[in-house]
Amino acid sequence: MTYGVYELTAGRPTGVLADVWGRSLVRDVVLVAGAAGAVGLAAQISFPVPGSPVPITGQTFAVLLVGASLGATRGAAGMLLYVMAGVLGVPWFADGASGWPSATAGYLVGFVLAAALTGQLAALGGDRRPVHTIGLMAAGNALIYLVGVPWLAFSTGVGLTTAVSLGLTPYLLGDVLKMLLAAGLLPGAWALVRRHAGTGHDRY
Repeated sequence: MTYGVYELTAGRPTGVLADVWGRSLVRDVVLVAGAAGAVGLAAQISFPVPGSPVPITGQTFAVLLVGASLGATRGAAGMLLYVMAGVLGVPWFADGASGWPSATAGYLVGFVLAAALTGQLAALGGDRRPVHTIGLMAAGNALIYLVGVPWLAFSTGVGLTTAVSLGLTPYLLGDVLKMLLAAGLLPGAWALVRRHAGTGHDRY
C-alpha cells in the first residue's frame, strides 16, 4: 500500500519527511532552493565567541534538519547551493557575510557532508524516535567538526588542541540543546504523518 511516494510498512510510512505527499522534479528544485535559503536565514542568528573566528549561529541546526527532512541527495544539494552562492557573493553566511571564508570554510564543507549523512540516516528511520534522532544529530555535528576544526587549525596556523578550544568546545552546550529540540520536532512530525496515514491512507 502506498502513501504519497512511500510504502506503508506495518502502517508506518518509510523514507524522509519531504516525500510524504509525493515527489516531482519541480518540487525537488523548490526544496533544494528552500533548504539553502533556510540555512542562510538561520545563519543570521549569530553571536560572536570572544577570541574565535567561529560564531554561534543557527546554521548547524538548520543544516541537520534540512538533511533529515529532505534526504541525502537533496539535503547535500541544498547545502552545496548555499555554499556556492555564498562564495559567489550572496550575503547569507553568518552576519550577512559572503565570499570565501578562509578560517571557517571547513565548516561549510562539513555542512554538505553532514546533510548527506543525516539524510541517509533519516531515510533508514533514524529520525522516528527521540533517542535515534539524538544519535542522528550527534553524528551530523561530529562530521561538521571533523572537517571544520582541522581546517581551522590549518588556515589559522594554530595547533589542533587550540583549534578544538576555539572551534568546538564553546559550542557543545548549544549542540546538546539543538539535539534535544530536534528529538522533539522530527519524531513529532512523524507522529503526525502516522496519524494521518492511519486515518486517511485509503485515499492514496
